[in-house]
Amino acid sequence: MARTSISLMGVAIASVLATTTAVTTATAQARGNAQCADNAGLKLPAGFCAMIFSDTLRGARHMWIAPNGDVYVASQGGGRGTGNGGVWLLRDENHDGVADSRVRLASGFNSSEVRMFDGYIYAENMTGVVRFPYKAGSTEPAAKLDTIVEGLQRNGDHTTKTFVIARDGSMYLDIGSPSNACQEKNRAKDSPGKNPCEELETRAGIWKFDARKMHQSYSNGVHYARGIRNGVGIEINPSDNKLWATQHGRDQLGGQGGNWSFPDSYNAENPAEELLQVNQGDDFGWPYCYYSMAEHHLVEAPEYGGDGKKVGQCAQKKEPVAVFPAHWAPNGLLFYTGSMFPARYKSGAFIAFHGSWNRSPLPQAGFNVVFQPLSGEKASGAYEVFADGFSTVTGGTTGNHRPTGLAQGPDGALYVADDAGGRIYRIVYTGK
Repeated sequence: MARTSISLMGVAIASVLATTTAVTTATAQARGNAQCADNAGLKLPAGFCAMIFSDTLRGARHMWIAPNGDVYVASQGGGRGTGNGGVWLLRDENHDGVADSRVRLASGFNSSEVRMFDGYIYAENMTGVVRFPYKAGSTEPAAKLDTIVEGLQRNGDHTTKTFVIARDGSMYLDIGSPSNACQEKNRAKDSPGKNPCEELETRAGIWKFDARKMHQSYSNGVHYARGIRNGVGIEINPSDNKLWATQHGRDQLGGQGGNWSFPDSYNAENPAEELLQVNQGDDFGWPYCYYSMAEHHLVEAPEYGGDGKKVGQCAQKKEPVAVFPAHWAPNGLLFYTGSMFPARYKSGAFIAFHGSWNRSPLPQAGFNVVFQPLSGEKASGAYEVFADGFSTVTGGTTGNHRPTGLAQGPDGALYVADDAGGRIYRIVYTGK
């Protein structure tokens, strides 16, 4: 079995064919302390500390953390092809907060999601969901993969299939839209929207499957909710067992490269990114509607006769619980349940924003983790930037580090995955 020794400073990765030679406890602890001294380059609220748990796992997306602290990572491999794609296990063997070794448990596909349920590890494989037995403490690669969901569409703009599994085995799976706004010609100037938008029958929504059954497809699933352009962040709030998701707002309302005549400044600041509470039968409006930051509610899209103000059919669509600046790209969602952080963080949601590419002429933005205070199903205050400083890019389209996944460790630490640089951060609260 091949394992990999991780360079803790992210400089080199050496593959070996035997047990990884772990760094000594003293050396690893010293490195961990040094990283925490400057918060691994992040800006955090007072009393919090960040270190680099692991580095250079390009394409790292969502995570699940086992009770023993093993970190399971879904990876897209850092680009096209399988590369480093699949499911990886990262292990902190000497319990100093820094990963000492890693092993790939499942390969041959790119993945954005990993979960554990009923004794199995579940992962997305772009066209559906597969699983393999979870063996606590084992680093043996999966002997075979069971197919749980298959045959889902993966063409077009949004190809990932993130999901969450409820306690009763219900699997809620997001299937992103293949287009920006369901135009007759995708992302073409002045191209009208298709009405009705047939994409809504197989994409841009959440489907419900049974995590215990194999070889399910569209015909077996329940079309749970619709009008969600790309709900990469998806989670169940343990306080009420209700489903929540984030929504990536549409692009190209105006400005350079825009499809419509709205000014640059309008396109840079619209539409909002959204946090949604999702019930069966909900319709959040895409592609007919988007959330206007100026009007503070859903308005009709220009592809369907909208002018930035008209509400029309959008009055019948479900509004978001909370909104965030345009084009920040919310990719990760987590409801904190640990005891390490101050109690206020149990009343809200952490959201990882991947960062923008289309806010010109304003600087590109996002590249952060925010905390959204909540009271039940309502926002109880404005969002707060919790972790910032991932990207040093101020005007380009990509950052050095782009947050995409969130997970909670058994001790209450918050882990943040970055798919651009391949880094995983570990954030703890010390109160100092």
